[in-house]
Formats: sequence, C-alpha cells, structure tokens
Amino acid sequence: MTDSWARARNALEAAGIPPDRLAHLGPLGGGTYNTVEELRLTDGDRYVLKVAPTAPGLSYESRLLLGEAEFCRGAAEAGVPAPRVVALDEAWLLMTVSPGAPWNDSLTTAEQAELRGELGRQVARLHEVTGPGFGYPTGAFGPLAPDWRTAFTAMVDAVLADARHYGAWLPRPVDEVAAVARTAYDALDEVTVPRLVHFDLWPGNVLVDHADGRARIGGLIDGERMFWGDPIADFVSLALLGDIRKDEAFLGGYRDAGGHAAFDASARLRLALYRAYLYLIMLAETVPRAVGADQERWVRERVAPELMAALGEIEAADVSRLTS
Repeated sequence: MTDSWARARNALEAAGIPPDRLAHLGPLGGGTYNTVEELRLTDGDRYVLKVAPTAPGLSYESRLLLGEAEFCRGAAEAGVPAPRVVALDEAWLLMTVSPGAPWNDSLTTAEQAELRGELGRQVARLHEVTGPGFGYPTGAFGPLAPDWRTAFTAMVDAVLADARHYGAWLPRPVDEVAAVARTAYDALDEVTVPRLVHFDLWPGNVLVDHADGRARIGGLIDGERMFWGDPIADFVSLALLGDIRKDEAFLGGYRDAGGHAAFDASARLRLALYRAYLYLIMLAETVPRAVGADQERWVRERVAPELMAALGEIEAADVSRLTS
C-alpha cells in the first residue's frame, strides 16, 4: 500500500466510511497548488481528496484547506453549487464531487452568455454570506481583523514581503508599488461588512455540467483562497486580465439577484487595488513554485502590464476628492 492509499483510507475512516471500500485512487487535473485526488468506492460513490503541499509558498498560503472548508460551508449556506466537506484534517480535505468539467472554449456564444448570467446570480448569493471579521479565515496573518483596511493592507504588505524574500521580478520596485497602493487605502474604509469572497473564480474553477442536455453550472470549486472582505474583489478573477464592466451577462445576473455593482469612483479605486493584489500574487508565486520558462514569460508579458495598468489607475485618481 502506498502512502497516498494509506492517506486516502485514513480520510475515509475519519469520515465514518469503511476504508476497505476504496477501489480507485487517481490524480485529478487542474490543481495548481494542492495535490488533488479522486477516490472511487466499490459502490460507485466518488470523493475528492485535497492534500496540502509541504514545499514553501507565499505567506497567505498557510492552512489553505481551512479556507476551502469555510468556502464550502458558505456556499452551502447560500444555496450555491459547490463541493461539501466530508472530513477535514490539517493536511487534507475530503469533499464531495461536483458534476461537470471546467468551463472551456467548446461552449457556444449563447451558452456562455446564459452561463455568465447564472454565474452572476450565484456570486451575488455568495456575497450575501457574512463572516465574523475581515481577512483570511485560515489565520495566515493572525485573527480576523475588525475592519477591512487593517485586513487588506496586511495582505498587500505580506505579498510585497514575499516578493522581496524570493527576489521575484516585478515591473516596478516593491517600495514604489507599496507607496502607490497606500494612496488609495482610505477608500477601503467604505467596506464595513465582511462578505464571502472566493477570489479565484476564473473559468477553470467553474464546472459546467451537460447532464440534462443543457449547459448549467455544476459547481464552483477551489475556494481555498477565500477571504472575508469586499465583494468587489471577486470581480478581478471573474474577469481575469480583463474588465468585468464589459461583462453585461454576468453583471445582469448579479444585479438581478440583488448584487450591488455600481462602479463609482471609489469602487473603481478599490477594484484597482484588488487587481494589483492578485497580479502581485501571480508574479511573486512564480519563484516558490519554480515555474518553467514558458509560464515565466507568460506572466511577464500578460500579467505585469495588468499590474502596471492597475497602479496607473490609482495614480491617476483624484484620491483627495474621493476621500474628502
């Protein structure tokens, strides 16, 4: 018995499932951080087992499986399709399987528009779920903060410290990036309710199911990077390397379900901050993950310009007028 089979059996036993029912164990594609495995039992039941890595990562990548479990709990509360937690350990997370396959280019234009509207409604429901404080529920930076400015500035400071620590390439010096971000921090004070933010809702984490012959969303997955904060932050990964304001189908569904998506000057400033944060993560993580030359080139050519654009928007904003 290999270590992976022993771990899978232990996870089943912790969930109250007889471990001798394990018939198949194999890797699932798509994961970029945790190891993801599929468990099939003798009766045909299937589960997903996520295993935390032991290699170094960024500062916020601590106990991420706790974040995923929290996302699954919040999604259940919101009535949004997502995996459900079966058992949880410091080193692994056992979950149910959501139907479907990652969103891809095989969808027709009409299917994509309908699904984007459905996704907007689901994300609006997620954003109704509130937490006990602001920040990562994993405890990566200590207890949840009482206000969003405290939580988010700690998040930015941490990724900039990671960039320094790993010697990651950035298109502007770390100190310059920090100085630009600080000019916009007053806008964070407008966020007073900690809401569930997935923060990784790019198409690969949205499963599309065709079981009944019609494309529908089967589940939102990989919620390990969730935090309690400003729901606008979710709009970054939902329009990765793009502009959510151009996604009329998504925004229509989001607003129809009660989501607030008014892009006034303050909201645009906060959105620029969140874009900068995600793109800093994508640049800094290339070092501890030891990505190949092609991925390194892609990040520099595609992500770095988006970081520069976000910082440029912050610099161009009349911050004194927004916060007076």
